[in-house]
Amino acid sequence: MRRRGDVPVAETMETTMSILDEAANVTEQQPARRGWRVLAVLSALMGFASISTDLYLPAMPDMGRELGADAGSIELTVSGFLIGFSLGQLFWGPIGDRYGRRLPIAIGLLLFVLGSAGCAISTTAGMMVVWRVVQAAGACAGVVLSRAMVRDLYAGERAAQMLSTLITVMALAPLLGPIAGGQILAYAGWRAIFWVLVGVGLLTLAALFTLPETLSPERRNREPLIRALAGYRSLLADRRLLAYAGAGGFFYAGIYAYIAGTPFAYISYHHVPAGLYGLLFAAGILGIMATNVLNSRLVMRSGSARLLKWGAFGAALSGAVSALAALTDIGGLWGLTIPLFVFVSWSGLIVANSIAGALNDFPERAGAVSALVGALHYGSGILGSALVGTFANGTPWPMGLVIGVAGIGSFACACMVTPVQSRR
Repeated sequence: MRRRGDVPVAETMETTMSILDEAANVTEQQPARRGWRVLAVLSALMGFASISTDLYLPAMPDMGRELGADAGSIELTVSGFLIGFSLGQLFWGPIGDRYGRRLPIAIGLLLFVLGSAGCAISTTAGMMVVWRVVQAAGACAGVVLSRAMVRDLYAGERAAQMLSTLITVMALAPLLGPIAGGQILAYAGWRAIFWVLVGVGLLTLAALFTLPETLSPERRNREPLIRALAGYRSLLADRRLLAYAGAGGFFYAGIYAYIAGTPFAYISYHHVPAGLYGLLFAAGILGIMATNVLNSRLVMRSGSARLLKWGAFGAALSGAVSALAALTDIGGLWGLTIPLFVFVSWSGLIVANSIAGALNDFPERAGAVSALVGALHYGSGILGSALVGTFANGTPWPMGLVIGVAGIGSFACACMVTPVQSRR
């Protein structure tokens, strides 16, 4: 990994190879589930949420000018994506528990391709928001069910370790996305960005069929889908699950406030060129990769609940500093970017541990739990990005305020999590 921090590259590769070797021997009946191919495809599926948004971030100001929309309207394209993404997961989870993982993912990828093409031909901001909802409804199938595939294979701290490794590899998408998006924008215009996403969806669909099915027929939930959907009520009554989901959910509110707000905070307010914006955004992704590698090394010794609290505490502190910098403009551009970089970097200790902790207690309903946690995470993202768009005033302050509150909320939820044995 490019950012070494406290973890040597050799140890990082050793961890990754250990996980890959274990994946190769999880079951004798499915020998195709092994090696770098599995890692690459699962990472691609988990990365659809990032690449669907990060690739077009540098183009948002240009989109607004061409579509005749203000900054708040264009920022709502992020919120529209999150609406489809969060609500769609609630349907794909039970479907995946009943029919397996691969077929629902394939159908979702086809929806993603359709939505991306619709975005490319949009002529108004309203059309763009609608097609972004369609795009998200398809993209979320791969994200929610790839997490369930990890839970099919692993449990407890090992699941958190595997998720951290996948997120580290997946982070290449948001790392390169804004940079690539800026180059596509410069040479072919913003519509070409969405045609590129059409190609990405088709390539991932082809790669999907190189993976085996991880949920065997005898392990599938045979309940009617209506009853399975009603089962979310019992999950919502579990306080421990809600604490895990809340810690990640508040953090996602801050992350998507960052995603929706930084293009205008950096490019419009601080006059950063669109091409350089991609580099600033990439710095945060490097921080995420570094802390995910660190989490994968520490989680087996320290436990996912403890690391979640450490990460949430760091997010609360850096979020508060970001809010102060956005309000007072202390330090100018760097006074804002540095605490924001620290805030997003804590993702490595928060996201994987939040998801794995929630999944660990319900192995027989991994798809539904993954869907519920994902819906709460991205639903919070809807709120975070929508608040930035609604209260946009030409300064970074609305973004900074949302991030500060989100960090404190994440830490409060993490404090309600206590390590216990799995209920299996």
